[in-house]
Amino acid sequence: MSEQFQMTRRSMLAGAAIAGALTPLVGAVSAHAEEAVAKTAAVDVASLPRVKVDLVKPPFVHAHTQKAEGGPKVIEFTMTIEEKKIVIDEQGTELHAMTFNGSVPGPLMVVHQDDYVELTLINPNTNTLQHNIDFHSATGALGGGALTVVNPGETTVLRFRATKAGVFVYHCAPPGMVPWHVTSGMNGAIMVLPREGLSDGKGKSITYDKVYYVGEQDFYVPRDENGNFKKYESAGDAYSDTLEVMRTLTPSHIVFNGAVGALTGDNALKAAVGERVLIVHSQANRDTRPHLIGGHGDYVWATGKFRNPPEADQETWFIPGGTAGAAFYTFEQPGIYAYVNHNLIEAFELGAAAHFAVTGDWNDDLMTSVRAPSGT
Repeated sequence: MSEQFQMTRRSMLAGAAIAGALTPLVGAVSAHAEEAVAKTAAVDVASLPRVKVDLVKPPFVHAHTQKAEGGPKVIEFTMTIEEKKIVIDEQGTELHAMTFNGSVPGPLMVVHQDDYVELTLINPNTNTLQHNIDFHSATGALGGGALTVVNPGETTVLRFRATKAGVFVYHCAPPGMVPWHVTSGMNGAIMVLPREGLSDGKGKSITYDKVYYVGEQDFYVPRDENGNFKKYESAGDAYSDTLEVMRTLTPSHIVFNGAVGALTGDNALKAAVGERVLIVHSQANRDTRPHLIGGHGDYVWATGKFRNPPEADQETWFIPGGTAGAAFYTFEQPGIYAYVNHNLIEAFELGAAAHFAVTGDWNDDLMTSVRAPSGT
């Protein structure tokens, strides 16, 4: 085991010093971006209408229209970074999480193509770490990461034009500490809808009744010599041991929405027979393969980009790490549907599972028990 060390507020803020290749890149990109901003200041963004959106905690999504109303707008979001201790399983395993708006994953943002996303990012002085945000949907400046590095007590405002339609990951990417922040929960997704809404790629419009956001997260919690998960006073205390576990590439937990069971039982996602549901699923670090047991993906954008026609009638779909995907399904039978990562070890042993609780009338034509299990 590497030498243990205590990370003070000062030494953690100085983490950029171990950034390696990223550090000079961030500085160069930031300087270039500031110059570019000055050159493009003539764009009349000030004349566009502004819409302020209050984000909500996943799996829920803030109110939005599926088709754009009018021309491009400036959509204003605010997110506060929160470093906090969370419990991630029924055994009481603790993790010093890093979060956008206090949740793992961070909130799903929804805009339309050619809208401007304007994010106010707040790092309160109660935090101990430097943070930023990298939008996979944005163009230039490391996805905004080079322009948004905030120390505790600082606030920044980033604006970018959403030029590509689809669902995209965002995550924290501070110099020298990117994987630690991402695997500590600091990631989320943004959905950029086509201005005309979703379609099947053949001219048929697709509209959903509900949308849920599932953020899949891999955690790397150290164990003691007896195999028990260790607890620490602070994220800094845990850093050295956590880094060793991360380097094994073997997660201790793989969960949906921050904890084992976060979307099962009383927390199951609700739907009714006949409802059309869009499931946005992100994984900021590892590949995953979602599967709805007892259902299908009627339409699936596995890599989440709406300019591409969706695949139809999928049983399982593959979402590469660092990507968000989307699947659309109309529920046809009532009951409990398990929604899992179909690496079944990860689903049943490490926690990557959710439930849909669906109400309505049973259709015997779709399925019926011809003979109940019995002895011969």
